[in-house]
Amino acid sequence: MDRNSFKKALEELRKISKERNFKQSVDVNVNLRDLNVKKAEDNVDVFVTLPYKSEKKLKICALVSKDAVEKAKVFDKVISEVEFPSYTDKKKINNLAKSYDIFVASPNIMAKVATTFGKAFGPKGKMPNPKAAHILLPTLEFDKLRDKLERTVKLKTQKEPIVKCSIGRENMNDDHLADNFMAVYNGLIHALPKEENNVKGVFIKTTMSKPILLK
Repeated sequence: MDRNSFKKALEELRKISKERNFKQSVDVNVNLRDLNVKKAEDNVDVFVTLPYKSEKKLKICALVSKDAVEKAKVFDKVISEVEFPSYTDKKKINNLAKSYDIFVASPNIMAKVATTFGKAFGPKGKMPNPKAAHILLPTLEFDKLRDKLERTVKLKTQKEPIVKCSIGRENMNDDHLADNFMAVYNGLIHALPKEENNVKGVFIKTTMSKPILLK
């Protein structure tokens, strides 16, 4: 799979995709083969950082130690560890989980985060994940981390051998979308046991369009 294959499919996609009253996402669906997703070793679960982010702004909440509150104000909401005791109501915690796309946390209070929010965040996939750079190490520049998080996508198989993700919006230029696609595709095949031999078919689509097969 290469950039030319993607750009040809994207040209076809732009022709068939009807104009909507919102900016549609451009999505990639990869059908896999020779994998048993019930086995841990065959299950895809990786994060890929895209070269370019779309205009969609992620809402990020920081769960932090007392000494990190000021530095963490680059995020949309900051909850200090001293506020954790006020989060005892399940409805309040569930509403918090629904209100933010990503939760990041200070490493030294992860036990408190798990105790306070784990039961609600865990099933929703919202617990701060070290693999996705959700841990606020003191040496990090939080504004740069935020930019990285807004360009990071998760590639994961669920109950079927299929990986789906968004690589941007339809108003992005073709080269940027192509770069994002190649980052996703290369990140995925390196996570597969047989690399490209595990790929059955690659499709792109907009939010409301039919899928286009890359050839």
